[in-house]
Amino acid sequence: MPSLFQEDDFVFNILFEAVSEGVVVVDENQTIVATNSAAEEMFGYFKNEIINQHLNILIPSKHHHVHGDYFNSFYESKASKRQMGKNRLLFGVKKNGDNFPVEVGLNPFKVQERTYIMSIIIDITERKKAEDKIIELNTQLENKVSTRTNELHKTVANLKSEIDKRVKAELELRNALKKEKELNELKTKFLSLVSHEFKTPLSGILNSAVLIGRYTNTETQDKREKHLQTIKNKVQYLDGILNDFLSVERLDSGKVKYKFSNFKLSKVVNEVVYNANMMLKMGQHINYPKNIDDISIYNDEKILDLVLGNLLNNAIKYSPENTVIDFNITANTDGFIFEIKDSGIGIPFKDQKHIFERYFRAENALTNQGTGIGLNIIKGHLESLNGSVSFQSIENEGTTFIVKLPIITEE
Repeated sequence: MPSLFQEDDFVFNILFEAVSEGVVVVDENQTIVATNSAAEEMFGYFKNEIINQHLNILIPSKHHHVHGDYFNSFYESKASKRQMGKNRLLFGVKKNGDNFPVEVGLNPFKVQERTYIMSIIIDITERKKAEDKIIELNTQLENKVSTRTNELHKTVANLKSEIDKRVKAELELRNALKKEKELNELKTKFLSLVSHEFKTPLSGILNSAVLIGRYTNTETQDKREKHLQTIKNKVQYLDGILNDFLSVERLDSGKVKYKFSNFKLSKVVNEVVYNANMMLKMGQHINYPKNIDDISIYNDEKILDLVLGNLLNNAIKYSPENTVIDFNITANTDGFIFEIKDSGIGIPFKDQKHIFERYFRAENALTNQGTGIGLNIIKGHLESLNGSVSFQSIENEGTTFIVKLPIITEE
Protein backbone atom coordinates (compact mmCIF):
# COMPACT_ATOMS: atom_id res chain seq x y z
CA MET A 1 0.00 0.00 0.00
CA PRO A 2 2.79 2.55 0.60
CA SER A 3 3.40 2.56 -3.16
CA LEU A 4 0.00 4.14 -3.60
CA PHE A 5 1.49 7.61 -3.08
CA GLN A 6 4.20 7.01 -5.67
CA GLU A 7 1.73 5.58 -8.19
CA ASP A 8 -0.24 8.77 -8.39
CA ASP A 9 2.71 11.14 -8.35
CA PHE A 10 0.85 13.87 -10.26
CA VAL A 11 -1.88 14.17 -7.63
CA PHE A 12 0.70 14.10 -4.86
CA ASN A 13 2.66 16.97 -6.45
CA ILE A 14 -0.44 19.09 -6.80
CA LEU A 15 -1.56 18.49 -3.21
CA PHE A 16 1.75 18.49 -1.36
CA GLU A 17 4.49 20.19 -3.37
CA ALA A 18 2.67 23.52 -3.36
CA VAL A 19 2.70 23.53 0.45
CA SER A 20 5.53 25.60 1.91
CA GLU A 21 5.53 23.62 5.15
CA GLY A 22 7.07 20.18 5.39
CA VAL A 23 4.63 17.29 4.81
CA VAL A 24 5.33 13.72 6.02
CA VAL A 25 2.76 10.90 5.69
CA VAL A 26 3.09 7.71 7.77
CA ASP A 27 1.02 4.53 8.07
CA GLU A 28 -0.10 2.75 11.23
CA ASN A 29 3.40 1.33 11.70
CA GLN A 30 5.00 4.80 11.59
CA THR A 31 6.54 3.96 8.23
CA ILE A 32 7.07 7.00 6.04
CA VAL A 33 5.05 6.57 2.85
CA ALA A 34 5.23 10.08 1.38
CA THR A 35 7.03 13.39 1.79
CA ASN A 36 7.20 16.66 -0.05
CA SER A 37 10.34 18.51 -1.10
CA ALA A 38 9.94 21.05 1.73
CA ALA A 39 10.19 18.25 4.32
CA GLU A 40 13.15 16.61 2.57
CA GLU A 41 15.00 19.91 2.42
CA MET A 42 14.12 20.71 6.04
CA PHE A 43 15.61 17.41 7.28
CA GLY A 44 18.51 17.38 4.78
CA TYR A 45 17.55 14.35 2.64
CA PHE A 46 17.40 13.75 -1.08
CA LYS A 47 14.13 13.13 -2.85
CA ASN A 48 12.46 9.88 -1.73
CA GLU A 49 15.49 9.05 0.43
CA ILE A 50 13.38 8.50 3.55
CA ILE A 51 10.46 6.71 1.88
CA ASN A 52 9.75 3.37 3.66
CA GLN A 53 11.94 4.47 6.59
CA HIS A 54 10.62 4.46 10.16
CA LEU A 55 9.47 7.85 11.41
CA ASN A 56 12.11 7.68 14.17
CA ILE A 57 14.68 8.68 11.55
CA LEU A 58 13.30 12.22 11.86
CA ILE A 59 13.06 12.21 15.67
CA PRO A 60 15.99 12.65 18.10
CA SER A 61 16.90 9.28 19.64
CA LYS A 62 16.33 10.49 23.19
CA HIS A 63 12.64 10.96 22.36
CA HIS A 64 12.07 7.60 20.63
CA HIS A 65 10.85 5.84 23.80
CA VAL A 66 8.00 8.30 24.39
CA HIS A 67 7.10 9.20 20.83
CA GLY A 68 5.77 5.72 20.04
CA ASP A 69 3.26 5.93 22.89
CA TYR A 70 2.11 9.38 21.77
CA PHE A 71 1.65 8.15 18.21
CA ASN A 72 -0.28 5.02 19.18
CA SER A 73 -2.53 7.01 21.49
CA PHE A 74 -3.39 9.50 18.75
CA TYR A 75 -3.82 6.81 16.10
CA GLU A 76 -6.15 4.70 18.20
CA SER A 77 -8.21 7.69 19.39
CA LYS A 78 -9.23 8.36 15.77
CA ALA A 79 -9.12 12.09 16.50
CA SER A 80 -9.90 14.38 13.59
CA LYS A 81 -6.82 16.55 13.90
CA ARG A 82 -4.76 18.31 16.53
CA GLN A 83 -1.58 20.21 17.21
CA MET A 84 1.09 17.87 18.47
CA GLY A 85 3.13 18.76 21.53
CA LYS A 86 0.96 21.65 22.64
CA ASN A 87 2.66 23.50 25.50
CA ARG A 88 5.76 21.34 24.91
CA LEU A 89 8.83 21.95 22.78
CA LEU A 90 9.26 19.38 19.98
CA PHE A 91 12.46 18.65 18.06
CA GLY A 92 13.35 17.03 14.78
CA VAL A 93 16.72 15.62 13.76
CA LYS A 94 18.41 16.26 10.44
CA LYS A 95 20.37 13.72 8.41
CA ASN A 96 23.60 15.23 9.75
CA GLY A 97 22.43 14.71 13.31
CA ASP A 98 21.56 18.33 14.11
CA ASN A 99 18.48 18.81 16.28
CA PHE A 100 16.12 21.70 15.59
CA PRO A 101 12.79 22.85 17.09
CA VAL A 102 9.61 22.14 15.15
CA GLU A 103 5.88 22.71 15.32
CA VAL A 104 3.76 19.75 14.17
CA GLY A 105 0.10 19.46 13.17
CA LEU A 106 -1.38 15.94 12.84
CA ASN A 107 -4.14 15.17 10.33
CA PRO A 108 -5.47 11.58 9.94
CA PHE A 109 -7.08 10.48 6.67
CA LYS A 110 -8.20 7.21 5.03
CA VAL A 111 -7.23 5.74 1.69
CA GLN A 112 -8.68 2.35 0.64
CA GLU A 113 -9.77 1.54 4.20
CA ARG A 114 -6.36 2.28 5.66
CA THR A 115 -5.69 5.18 8.01
CA TYR A 116 -2.67 7.37 7.48
CA ILE A 117 -1.34 10.29 9.49
CA MET A 118 -0.22 13.40 7.65
CA SER A 119 2.14 15.63 9.64
CA ILE A 120 2.46 19.31 8.75
CA ILE A 121 5.91 20.33 10.04
CA ILE A 122 7.24 23.87 10.52
CA ASP A 123 10.86 24.67 11.35
CA ILE A 124 10.61 27.22 14.19
CA THR A 125 14.35 27.69 14.69
CA GLU A 126 14.25 31.43 14.01
CA ARG A 127 11.13 31.91 16.10
CA LYS A 128 12.76 29.99 18.96
CA LYS A 129 15.87 32.16 18.71
CA ALA A 130 13.69 35.26 18.92
CA GLU A 131 11.81 33.88 21.92
CA ASP A 132 15.07 32.94 23.64
CA LYS A 133 16.37 36.46 22.99
CA ILE A 134 13.22 37.96 24.54
CA ILE A 135 13.60 35.68 27.57
CA GLU A 136 17.25 36.72 27.87
CA LEU A 137 16.33 40.41 27.68
CA ASN A 138 13.53 39.93 30.20
CA THR A 139 15.95 38.19 32.54
CA GLN A 140 18.44 41.03 32.18
CA LEU A 141 15.66 43.54 32.82
CA GLU A 142 14.51 41.63 35.91
CA ASN A 143 18.09 41.55 37.17
CA LYS A 144 18.42 45.29 36.62
CA VAL A 145 15.13 45.92 38.38
CA SER A 146 16.22 43.66 41.23
CA THR A 147 19.55 45.49 41.47
CA ARG A 148 17.88 48.89 41.46
CA THR A 149 15.35 47.68 44.02
CA ASN A 150 18.13 46.48 46.32
CA GLU A 151 19.89 49.80 45.93
CA LEU A 152 16.68 51.61 46.80
CA HIS A 153 16.19 49.45 49.90
CA LYS A 154 19.70 50.29 51.04
CA THR A 155 19.03 53.97 50.51
CA VAL A 156 15.80 53.80 52.50
CA ALA A 157 17.55 51.90 55.29
CA ASN A 158 20.21 54.61 55.52
CA LEU A 159 17.58 57.34 55.60
CA LYS A 160 15.60 55.77 58.46
CA SER A 161 18.11 57.12 61.00
CA GLU A 162 17.09 60.65 60.11
CA ILE A 163 13.32 60.83 59.58
CA ASP A 164 13.29 64.49 58.62
CA LYS A 165 15.85 63.93 55.88
CA ARG A 166 13.96 60.90 54.59
CA VAL A 167 10.71 62.86 54.30
CA LYS A 168 12.51 65.67 52.50
CA ALA A 169 14.24 63.25 50.14
CA GLU A 170 10.96 61.50 49.27
CA LEU A 171 9.27 64.82 48.61
CA GLU A 172 12.11 65.92 46.34
CA LEU A 173 11.97 62.62 44.49
CA ARG A 174 8.24 62.95 43.86
CA ASN A 175 8.68 66.48 42.60
CA ALA A 176 11.56 65.43 40.35
CA LEU A 177 9.55 62.57 38.85
CA LYS A 178 6.58 64.86 38.30
CA LYS A 179 8.73 67.49 36.61
CA GLU A 180 10.43 64.85 34.47
CA LYS A 181 7.07 63.51 33.33
CA GLU A 182 5.84 66.99 32.48
CA LEU A 183 9.11 67.75 30.66
CA ASN A 184 8.84 64.58 28.58
CA GLU A 185 5.29 65.50 27.63
CA LEU A 186 6.43 68.98 26.64
CA LYS A 187 9.30 67.58 24.57
CA THR A 188 6.92 65.29 22.73
CA LYS A 189 4.57 68.19 22.00
CA PHE A 190 7.50 70.34 20.92
CA LEU A 191 8.80 67.81 18.40
CA SER A 192 5.31 67.42 16.96
CA LEU A 193 4.79 71.19 16.78
CA VAL A 194 8.16 71.95 15.20
CA SER A 195 7.64 69.21 12.62
CA HIS A 196 4.25 70.68 11.71
CA GLU A 197 5.40 74.31 11.77
CA PHE A 198 8.26 73.62 9.35
CA LYS A 199 6.42 71.15 7.13
CA THR A 200 3.46 73.40 6.30
CA PRO A 201 5.42 76.48 5.07
CA LEU A 202 8.00 74.32 3.29
CA SER A 203 5.17 72.58 1.42
CA GLY A 204 3.80 76.01 0.48
CA ILE A 205 7.22 77.12 -0.77
CA LEU A 206 7.60 73.96 -2.86
CA ASN A 207 4.13 74.27 -4.38
CA SER A 208 4.66 77.93 -5.26
CA ALA A 209 8.06 77.16 -6.79
CA VAL A 210 6.52 74.44 -8.96
CA LEU A 211 3.70 76.74 -10.10
CA ILE A 212 6.12 79.58 -10.92
CA GLY A 213 7.87 77.23 -13.34
CA ARG A 214 4.60 76.83 -15.25
CA TYR A 215 4.03 80.56 -15.74
CA THR A 216 6.59 81.41 -18.44
CA ASN A 217 4.63 83.97 -20.44
CA THR A 218 4.67 87.72 -19.87
CA GLU A 219 0.89 87.70 -19.41
CA THR A 220 1.26 85.50 -16.31
CA GLN A 221 3.64 87.88 -14.49
CA ASP A 222 0.95 88.72 -11.90
CA LYS A 223 0.61 85.02 -11.05
CA ARG A 224 4.38 84.70 -10.71
CA GLU A 225 4.41 87.70 -8.40
CA LYS A 226 1.64 86.15 -6.30
CA HIS A 227 3.58 82.91 -5.80
CA LEU A 228 6.85 84.78 -5.20
CA GLN A 229 5.08 86.72 -2.44
CA THR A 230 3.85 83.43 -0.96
CA ILE A 231 7.42 82.13 -0.90
CA LYS A 232 8.63 85.34 0.77
CA ASN A 233 5.90 85.13 3.42
CA LYS A 234 6.67 81.50 4.18
CA VAL A 235 10.40 82.21 4.41
CA GLN A 236 9.73 85.14 6.75
CA TYR A 237 7.56 82.86 8.89
CA LEU A 238 10.33 80.25 9.10
CA ASP A 239 12.84 83.00 9.83
CA GLY A 240 10.61 84.12 12.71
CA ILE A 241 10.57 80.61 14.17
CA LEU A 242 14.36 80.36 13.93
CA ASN A 243 14.70 83.77 15.57
CA ASP A 244 12.50 82.52 18.41
CA PHE A 245 14.82 79.56 18.89
CA LEU A 246 17.82 81.91 18.91
CA SER A 247 16.08 84.10 21.49
CA VAL A 248 15.56 81.08 23.69
CA GLU A 249 19.25 80.17 23.42
CA ARG A 250 20.36 83.72 24.24
CA LEU A 251 18.03 83.94 27.22
CA ASP A 252 19.30 80.62 28.56
CA SER A 253 22.95 81.57 28.11
CA GLY A 254 22.53 85.12 29.39
CA LYS A 255 23.87 86.57 26.13
CA VAL A 256 21.00 89.03 25.59
CA LYS A 257 22.27 92.60 25.43
CA TYR A 258 19.46 95.12 25.75
CA LYS A 259 19.69 98.43 23.88
CA PHE A 260 18.00 101.16 25.88
CA SER A 261 16.86 104.37 24.26
CA ASN A 262 14.30 107.09 24.72
CA PHE A 263 11.43 106.79 22.22
CA LYS A 264 7.82 107.80 21.72
CA LEU A 265 5.40 105.13 22.94
CA SER A 266 3.07 105.96 20.06
CA LYS A 267 5.76 104.90 17.57
CA VAL A 268 5.87 101.31 18.85
CA VAL A 269 2.11 101.11 19.35
CA ASN A 270 1.34 102.34 15.82
CA GLU A 271 3.83 99.92 14.24
CA VAL A 272 2.55 96.97 16.27
CA VAL A 273 -1.09 97.74 15.45
CA TYR A 274 -0.27 98.34 11.78
CA ASN A 275 1.38 94.92 11.47
CA ALA A 276 -1.42 93.26 13.44
CA ASN A 277 -4.09 94.81 11.19
CA MET A 278 -2.67 92.83 8.26
CA MET A 279 -3.45 89.61 10.13
CA LEU A 280 -7.03 90.46 11.14
CA LYS A 281 -9.76 87.98 10.31
CA MET A 282 -13.04 89.00 8.71
CA GLY A 283 -14.83 91.52 10.93
CA GLN A 284 -12.10 91.74 13.57
CA HIS A 285 -11.12 95.17 14.93
CA ILE A 286 -8.47 96.51 17.31
CA ASN A 287 -9.31 99.32 19.75
CA TYR A 288 -6.10 101.05 20.82
CA PRO A 289 -5.15 104.39 22.42
CA LYS A 290 -4.50 107.20 19.97
CA ASN A 291 -3.80 110.02 22.47
CA ILE A 292 -0.32 108.93 23.55
CA ASP A 293 1.85 111.06 21.28
CA ASP A 294 3.26 112.98 24.25
CA ILE A 295 4.30 109.87 26.20
CA SER A 296 7.94 108.85 25.99
CA ILE A 297 9.53 105.73 27.46
CA TYR A 298 13.12 104.73 28.16
CA ASN A 299 13.55 101.05 27.43
CA ASP A 300 14.53 98.53 24.73
CA GLU A 301 12.31 99.48 21.79
CA LYS A 302 12.67 96.16 19.93
CA ILE A 303 11.81 94.10 22.99
CA LEU A 304 8.66 96.14 23.67
CA ASP A 305 7.71 95.74 20.00
CA LEU A 306 8.27 91.97 20.28
CA VAL A 307 6.18 91.67 23.47
CA LEU A 308 3.19 93.72 22.29
CA GLY A 309 3.29 92.25 18.77
CA ASN A 310 3.29 88.69 20.04
CA LEU A 311 0.37 89.28 22.40
CA LEU A 312 -1.69 91.09 19.73
CA ASN A 313 -1.01 88.35 17.18
CA ASN A 314 -2.12 85.72 19.69
CA ALA A 315 -5.31 87.66 20.40
CA ILE A 316 -6.09 87.72 16.67
CA LYS A 317 -5.13 84.09 16.10
CA TYR A 318 -7.24 82.68 18.93
CA SER A 319 -10.30 84.91 18.44
CA PRO A 320 -13.13 84.25 15.98
CA GLU A 321 -14.28 86.57 13.20
CA ASN A 322 -16.34 89.68 13.98
CA THR A 323 -14.77 90.26 17.40
CA VAL A 324 -13.07 93.25 19.02
CA ILE A 325 -9.61 93.22 20.58
CA ASP A 326 -9.04 95.92 23.22
CA PHE A 327 -5.52 97.29 23.65
CA ASN A 328 -5.21 99.66 26.62
CA ILE A 329 -2.22 101.49 28.12
CA THR A 330 -1.98 103.03 31.58
CA ALA A 331 0.93 105.18 32.73
CA ASN A 332 1.56 106.00 36.39
CA THR A 333 4.41 106.86 38.73
CA ASP A 334 5.45 103.21 38.96
CA GLY A 335 5.61 102.54 35.24
CA PHE A 336 3.46 101.38 32.35
CA ILE A 337 0.67 98.80 32.22
CA PHE A 338 -0.32 97.29 28.87
CA GLU A 339 -3.54 95.26 28.66
CA ILE A 340 -4.59 93.24 25.60
CA LYS A 341 -8.04 91.69 25.89
CA ASP A 342 -9.72 89.34 23.41
CA SER A 343 -12.97 87.40 23.18
CA GLY A 344 -11.37 84.20 21.92
CA ILE A 345 -11.14 80.55 22.91
CA GLY A 346 -9.54 81.28 26.29
CA ILE A 347 -7.13 79.03 28.16
CA PRO A 348 -8.42 75.86 29.87
CA PHE A 349 -8.01 76.09 33.65
CA LYS A 350 -5.87 72.94 33.85
CA ASP A 351 -3.43 74.38 31.28
CA GLN A 352 -3.07 77.85 32.81
CA LYS A 353 -0.26 76.88 35.19
CA HIS A 354 1.85 75.77 32.20
CA ILE A 355 1.10 78.61 29.78
CA PHE A 356 4.51 80.32 30.20
CA GLU A 357 6.46 77.07 30.05
CA ARG A 358 8.64 76.57 27.01
CA TYR A 359 7.09 74.57 24.14
CA PHE A 360 3.78 74.26 25.95
CA ARG A 361 0.53 74.88 24.11
CA ALA A 362 -2.96 74.73 25.57
CA GLU A 363 -5.03 71.72 24.61
CA ASN A 364 -7.58 73.80 22.69
CA ALA A 365 -4.88 75.59 20.66
CA LEU A 366 -3.07 72.61 19.14
CA THR A 367 -4.74 72.99 15.73
CA ASN A 368 -3.44 76.55 15.32
CA GLN A 369 0.05 77.38 14.09
CA GLY A 370 2.58 78.04 16.82
CA THR A 371 5.61 76.60 18.62
CA GLY A 372 4.78 77.35 22.26
CA ILE A 373 7.89 79.53 22.57
CA GLY A 374 6.48 83.06 22.28
CA LEU A 375 5.03 83.51 25.77
CA ASN A 376 8.09 81.93 27.33
CA ILE A 377 10.35 84.40 25.49
CA ILE A 378 8.13 87.33 26.53
CA LYS A 379 8.27 86.31 30.17
CA GLY A 380 12.06 85.89 30.02
CA HIS A 381 12.65 89.33 28.52
CA LEU A 382 10.24 91.12 30.85
CA GLU A 383 11.78 89.53 33.94
CA SER A 384 15.23 90.59 32.71
CA LEU A 385 13.85 94.16 32.45
CA ASN A 386 12.32 93.91 35.97
CA GLY A 387 8.88 93.76 34.43
CA SER A 388 6.18 91.10 34.51
CA VAL A 389 3.43 89.45 32.48
CA SER A 390 0.25 87.88 33.83
CA PHE A 391 -3.17 86.96 32.49
CA GLN A 392 -6.80 86.29 33.30
CA SER A 393 -8.68 83.80 31.18
CA ILE A 394 -11.95 81.87 31.00
CA GLU A 395 -12.25 79.10 28.44
CA ASN A 396 -14.54 79.98 25.51
CA GLU A 397 -14.93 83.57 26.80
CA GLY A 398 -11.55 85.21 26.29
CA THR A 399 -8.19 86.20 27.75
CA THR A 400 -6.59 89.39 29.05
CA PHE A 401 -2.81 89.66 29.19
CA ILE A 402 -1.29 92.31 31.48
CA VAL A 403 2.28 93.51 30.93
CA LYS A 404 3.94 95.75 33.51
CA LEU A 405 7.15 97.68 32.83
CA PRO A 406 8.79 99.81 35.49
CA ILE A 407 10.14 103.27 34.80
CA ILE A 408 13.87 103.06 34.09
CA THR A 409 15.97 106.11 34.81
CA GLU A 410 18.02 107.14 31.81
CA GLU A 411 21.73 107.00 32.63
